[in-house]
Amino acid sequence: MENAAISYDVLIVGSGAAGLTLALHLPRTTRIALLSKGALNEGSSLYAQGGVSAVLEEPDSIDSHVADTLEAGAGLCDPQVARFVASRAPQMIEWLLDVRVPFSRERRADGTERLHLHREGGHSHRRIAHVADATGRALETTLEQQVRDLANVSVLEYHAAVDLITGRRLGLDDNRCYGAYVLDQSSNHVILVQARCVVLASGGANKVYLYTSNPDGATGDGIAMAWRAGARIANMEFIQFHPTCLYHPQAKSFLISEAVRGEGAWLRLPNGERFMERFDPRGELAPRDIVARAIDHEMKRLGIDCVYLDISHKSAAFLRTHFPTIQRRCLEFGFDLTQAPLPVVPAAHYTCGGVLVDHCGRTDVPGLYAIGEVSYTGLHGANRLASNSLLECLVYGTAAAADIARVLAEQPTRQPALPLWDESLVTDSDEQVVVSHNWDEIRRFMWDYVGIVRTHKRLERAQRRIDLLLGEIQEYYGNFRITADLVELRNLAVVADLIIRSALLRRESRGLHYILDYPQRDEAHPSGPTILTPAAPRPYRRKGKEG
Repeated sequence: MENAAISYDVLIVGSGAAGLTLALHLPRTTRIALLSKGALNEGSSLYAQGGVSAVLEEPDSIDSHVADTLEAGAGLCDPQVARFVASRAPQMIEWLLDVRVPFSRERRADGTERLHLHREGGHSHRRIAHVADATGRALETTLEQQVRDLANVSVLEYHAAVDLITGRRLGLDDNRCYGAYVLDQSSNHVILVQARCVVLASGGANKVYLYTSNPDGATGDGIAMAWRAGARIANMEFIQFHPTCLYHPQAKSFLISEAVRGEGAWLRLPNGERFMERFDPRGELAPRDIVARAIDHEMKRLGIDCVYLDISHKSAAFLRTHFPTIQRRCLEFGFDLTQAPLPVVPAAHYTCGGVLVDHCGRTDVPGLYAIGEVSYTGLHGANRLASNSLLECLVYGTAAAADIARVLAEQPTRQPALPLWDESLVTDSDEQVVVSHNWDEIRRFMWDYVGIVRTHKRLERAQRRIDLLLGEIQEYYGNFRITADLVELRNLAVVADLIIRSALLRRESRGLHYILDYPQRDEAHPSGPTILTPAAPRPYRRKGKEG
């Protein structure tokens, strides 16, 4: 309905592992709206192949998990956060078992069963609990069904958050978050959703790059909305490129799991030569930033379109059992991983930075939380350790739920009157082509100038382009009725700007940020996270919309 207004206790923006975990841990008396841009289960969590890292058996230990996380993070992880997450990992696995996530198991010699654990790059032990090679799908669909069964949760599919509603933007003295304007894509009208607490669980921003392993919805919406609302953003220069996406014109965003290398796959050049040991003594089991950079180097050195991932030396029965989804999908494109190497290339995979939060997922804006990939907790530092992402979603979804329950119990329910969305001064666009052209331009120059290997000159070139595009997009946004594509483009441009600005500030190479002008890590002047602080939030209203 046009100009509708609805009210809840908690608004959750995003329906991946983080948002679903939060909804399931809130008290059943809490009135919850769960927002999804598309179908409820459509998001990056669904496509996670690897698993959930957790210390589940000896000789592994929490100390070892923490050490591996810190090592992968290249000196920028928060050690307290790493321990906070790793120490809670075993109980998260227990919770997933309780809600009947069907983890893969193996039989011991004595006839008893245990969880089968993978080992992935950067891990010193086998500690990845998984569901074959489709853990995200199993986890997401299991949690989705649990949430759909809750009477206190209103699932709003095909609803896209446009902007957060905060005190300062309404001219109030405080800057508390009171809800969000939301685009109902079925009617293309914007509704007002008022809530006592708002949680961003909207995922990452990797669609800002031309090549990505992420689904189409990964446009950085939560990061951009939080920035416009006055929240600080951290470490946006650290974009993780997964080393091994299937190289085929029709294989859109299909990832070849890190677990394939964990089970013994080798990376080869077209002539069959292995090359990873020239870059790191851990070879194919080096962290993702090292492997992706090595592949990028070899592709540029030799002028080749891809390298090859070879696990054909393992038995066909083993591969079909452990990687059924990957094998099935590869066969659709004419590749058989049991018989020959697979062509692979790096692609943007994970946003290590995001909205700055504390142990409970609280942002700088009162009443606003951020959990999962949209957030920066301090866990990942300059590079994320494999399979720590789903774990972070689970841990912070649980922690945020406990804090929100406390807030709802302790704080009064009174909310200010909020203005409905105003479209009285705008018109329908007659040049939608502007949106698609700007979308393509951003993704191409981000890939070319702000990719795996950067230079100061390329970053400055990208900054000039995004400055122009931000102005063009804002003018377009202020004159025409919004669409889902325009909302995503606006957010994508903000995220591109944050990545570029953060990369220009870090004058060293560390983790995922590799810049030829400063190829070494600066140990003489060790730095913490790159934190960007927004200007005061601009008030709502410009030609019927917020500025």
